[in-house]
Amino acid sequence: MLPGLAAALAGAVVFGFAAILQAKAVRRLPISHAESAGVLLVLLRQPLFLAAVVLNLVGFLLHLVALRLVPLYLAQAGISASLAVTALFAVGWLHERLSSADWLAVAAVSVGLALLAGASGDIGAVEPSVAFVACLFAGIAVVAVVGFAVARSHLPAAAVLLGLLAGIGYAGSGIAVRILPGLTPAQLWDAPAAYAVPLSGGLAFVLYSLALQRGSVTVATAPMIVLQTLAPAAVGLALLGDEVRDGRLLIAVAGFVLTVSGTTALARFEDVSAVGRVGRSSGP
Repeated sequence: MLPGLAAALAGAVVFGFAAILQAKAVRRLPISHAESAGVLLVLLRQPLFLAAVVLNLVGFLLHLVALRLVPLYLAQAGISASLAVTALFAVGWLHERLSSADWLAVAAVSVGLALLAGASGDIGAVEPSVAFVACLFAGIAVVAVVGFAVARSHLPAAAVLLGLLAGIGYAGSGIAVRILPGLTPAQLWDAPAAYAVPLSGGLAFVLYSLALQRGSVTVATAPMIVLQTLAPAAVGLALLGDEVRDGRLLIAVAGFVLTVSGTTALARFEDVSAVGRVGRSSGP
């Protein structure tokens, strides 16, 4: 339990810093680039975005360890704490000032994770069916089609929708990691879920970048946090056999709610070091 929780928290630190770099890089693009098929190529020419990609890969490896050692609800909640880390980082390094509500949100995340850790039971051992894996790939395809349709639209709620879809994508990646039969090259080669991990995670990364470019960081990040935390937790408990310790269900629920609420309230700190929206265009 402790190694898995430690990996999740370490991943939260890495993701928290990567998010700042990613937001700064994306905000440098004019909004018209969101409708370009080459948006990712444009972003990859920015050193800040490349650094964010590298850090996200490191964070993913730490997240992978957590997903293999602790229940999905604890692993996902631990990773979502990256925003609390970002807020604290902003105070210590960027000299930002946290309001009383911000400090309360940081405390909620800390207490929530402690409650979850204390209530967590054994990781599930249910083998996923072929239909389960097929539904996972079908979900990725639907998210891709809907996501890029939204990105090309002029919907007022585009940032919210893209954030929601990014959250589903990250949830799919986490679920795919969880159902892998093993991590050896031979096991990964033969496991269909192994191919869903980069597909779903990479798609989510692009959709979240587009969400950041189309709207405020809070609007883009809050729905992503909720979906990437709630969806895997529900799947883990309902379909993969994750357990909560006897008599501690209410404690686990309280911890989960505190963690998600606290991280959602801190969503604005994902862009704490970005300065405005440079070069934004209102054109198509």
